[in-house]
Amino acid sequence: MKSLLSRAKGRISDLTHIPSSAAQDLPPSHPSFLTAPIPQDIFRYRSHYGTNLGSIFVLERWLFPSLFCGVGESELSAATASIESIGLDATRKKWEQHWASALTDVDLKWLVYEAKCTSIRLPIGYFTLGRHFCFGTPFEDVAKIYKRIWAAVQNLVQRAAEAGIGVLLDLHALPGAANRDAHSGTDSGHAGLWEHGPAGRKYRELATEAVIWVVREASHMKGVLGVQIVNEAVYGAYGLHEWYDDVLEAVGRIDPTVPIYISDAWDLDGTLQWLEGRKSIKANPVVVDTHVYHTFSEADRMKMPEQIISDIPSELSEIDRHAGSVVDRGATQVVVGEYSCVMDKQTWARSDPSQRDTLVQQFGQIQTCQWQQKTGGSFFWTLKMDWMDGGEWGFVEQVKKGAICPPAWLRLKSYEVQERADLAESQKAEIAEQAVLCHTDHWNRTAPGKKFEHRWYGEAWQVGWEDAKAFWFCRMNGMMGEMAREAGGAERIGCLEIWVEKRLRESGKVGEFCWQWEHGFRAGVRAFEGLVGIRLIALKGDRSLPAR
Repeated sequence: MKSLLSRAKGRISDLTHIPSSAAQDLPPSHPSFLTAPIPQDIFRYRSHYGTNLGSIFVLERWLFPSLFCGVGESELSAATASIESIGLDATRKKWEQHWASALTDVDLKWLVYEAKCTSIRLPIGYFTLGRHFCFGTPFEDVAKIYKRIWAAVQNLVQRAAEAGIGVLLDLHALPGAANRDAHSGTDSGHAGLWEHGPAGRKYRELATEAVIWVVREASHMKGVLGVQIVNEAVYGAYGLHEWYDDVLEAVGRIDPTVPIYISDAWDLDGTLQWLEGRKSIKANPVVVDTHVYHTFSEADRMKMPEQIISDIPSELSEIDRHAGSVVDRGATQVVVGEYSCVMDKQTWARSDPSQRDTLVQQFGQIQTCQWQQKTGGSFFWTLKMDWMDGGEWGFVEQVKKGAICPPAWLRLKSYEVQERADLAESQKAEIAEQAVLCHTDHWNRTAPGKKFEHRWYGEAWQVGWEDAKAFWFCRMNGMMGEMAREAGGAERIGCLEIWVEKRLRESGKVGEFCWQWEHGFRAGVRAFEGLVGIRLIALKGDRSLPAR
């Protein structure tokens, strides 16, 4: 081992101190803009463990029947019937009270200290942006209800951020509707956003205006982890990817840093392929939102609970075919925007009723584990409803029953965070030397005589290690606020694909050997996280490691 480390030190020295004559042969680079992660980076790029807030700014009758006094299932139906029943002023006060009570101080403390929640997905509608966005739409006659609604959103985001919880602003309801369900804002049953012809184009133009407005507002709001431009677009939506392209171009001119979340339209593989096709385009970080439910399809209804549970580890296999190399394929980042512990009554009819609680717990635990390993994070559906604690749809109930569990790093005590990091640091130099030696020896054997930039691998390894460490310590050092510090725990770079893309661009590295920087960075992150005890999944296509 001493001989190996001596050789490694020699190689490191050779790579770090390049003679001036040889430096002229280095590939071109732009100036580096790498700086230490800041709190907004943590909000955006950590592993998101959280919940949807649910039916607050976009009503659904099944969650809050108390706000419905007539027919219909949607926000528009509830607002129209309420105005007819109790008048405009009383309805506005009722709605404002509903918004104000959505996330109380008690709720926040429970989310931080008990649930260990890091993030909230907040469904909003185009009408949530205020009265001016209602004109010329089905919401025009009820627009005055929404006079103070955006202020309520801003207040909620601010209070959450102060507690260390990031918020994903999810445009759940768009003009014309992105899907046929009541959570699109109306009971029309028609996904008009994707119509052919002038009507569809008009809806998409209005939707783009709404997204631009939200992005402009979000650029001044602490704690916004991203903006989701559409929720559950229908499968095969006409003009979907073209609209995504248009929106990304527009928002990039306003704030090119905020992550933009898109719907996979129930086609994760196809959406990741489209995203790969954009890898050469410098634009906002893009995150694909996929939803995983096992209660709506006929195929799931025909299964036993145990079979559904056993299938979870094989889900989202599409990610393995696309992730792991920003240089080769672009940043293909995925999150699970919605999931639950619900299975259909036909599924439960195939099992022993006495085992239901145990099976629900197993179902929730295996999902949270899978989403933590496979994706940048997940958001349970949902936090709030009239019928708290919410049964198998309820985040509160499933956390209390142990079905939904935070990742292990969020449960650490502060002294454990420090001890694990100290142990990792004590091994850093040796691990770094071995990593660079392994990398250089492998590629020098694989392609003898070919010129590489192994120095980039070593530089990036150090950056990856330090970034992972900065995330790890962010709660303990107060970056996420006093409540998060008191709650303890550590953070992990969860949205690694878009973080790698961001850091590679900031490094200034360009040309043929960018892959060496990328894989050095990933190896540095893996090394730190492995030594502090975060279990990582192996990503395919990592050329920095020898083939087994």
